[in-house]
This record gives sequence, C-alpha cells and structure tokens, in this order.
Amino acid sequence: MLFAHDTEMGLASAAALVNTTGDGEERLPDPAALAAFLDDWQFTGSRAGDAAELAAVHELRSVLAGVWDADEDGVVTVVNRLLREGNALPQLVRHDDWGYHVHATESEAPVADRWGVEAAMALADVVRAGALDRLRRCAASGCDDVLVDLTKNASRRFCDSTCANREHVAAYRARRAADPPM
Repeated sequence: MLFAHDTEMGLASAAALVNTTGDGEERLPDPAALAAFLDDWQFTGSRAGDAAELAAVHELRSVLAGVWDADEDGVVTVVNRLLREGNALPQLVRHDDWGYHVHATESEAPVADRWGVEAAMALADVVRAGALDRLRRCAASGCDDVLVDLTKNASRRFCDSTCANREHVAAYRARRAADPPM
C-alpha cells in the first residue's frame, strides 16, 4: 500500500509518539526530550518548549493510542475531533528538502494541535483507502508497541527488527528443542 510521503510520515510519527510510553517507561519525560523527538522527526513550526506543551503532547499520545484498538467509526470520531480542535485548514506547502505536501494548520499553532491534525489527515487517508488493517500492534510476545504496515503485501508483523529477531530466534530454539539431534 502506497500513500503520499506526508501521509506515511504522519502515520509513522503518530505510531512513534504512541510508542514513547510502555513497559512502565516514559520516553518523553521533559520538554528537552520532546524537543529532541521533534527534531528527529524534522517537525517544523513554532515550539513553546515548556511543560504545558509536553502535557498537551502526552494527551495527544493517549488519544492516538486509542486509534490502534478502535473500529472504523471510532477512528473517524478521533480524526474528526482532531481536525475540528486543530482548526484544520489544509494547504499545500514546500519547505526544506520536501516538495509540495499538505499542512493543515498554521506553523504558529501549538505543537500538539499541528501533530494531531497531521495524524488525523494521515488517518483520514487510511480510512478512505479501507486500510485500517494496516494499523497493528507488534506480534512479539511482551511488546505492546504499535506499527503501521506500509509493505505492499501487508506482511509486517513486528514494530522493529529487535522484536522480529527475538521472535525468530525463539522460534528457532523451540524447533531445535522439539527435534533433538540424532
């Protein structure tokens, strides 16, 4: 399944945000960690860099986390809420090394609003394509991270190569144990 680059980035950054918590670990504990995360994702626009911005992003993370477990109507409810609350006004823009792509908020809007609207726009494309099955949880035992399967054959099962390798090694060892050498 191929989406536009900005849609894929919106989906991937939403999944990455959801995955910043789990296993009792907070990976966005302070504004500095949020700033580094936004830099890693090349997130443009204004930033407050304060505790209120961090709290708003944590709230957005909770909202987006629910998308991976929602049915189509539930996803649409979240998408419409994020678009409405973010005052979405889609427009084509070009900046940095990116060609034209859609931004749906002003660059001065709060980070959580911009991120929420970006995720909502990407999720809207997924809903319209009838591809909600591409939003999954990692199949590795003990991992509850989310992923977006953008492979052509819808075969992605694990959030990253660490989980995939761990599961493949465990399966290999189980096969070896079940079939002792002669």
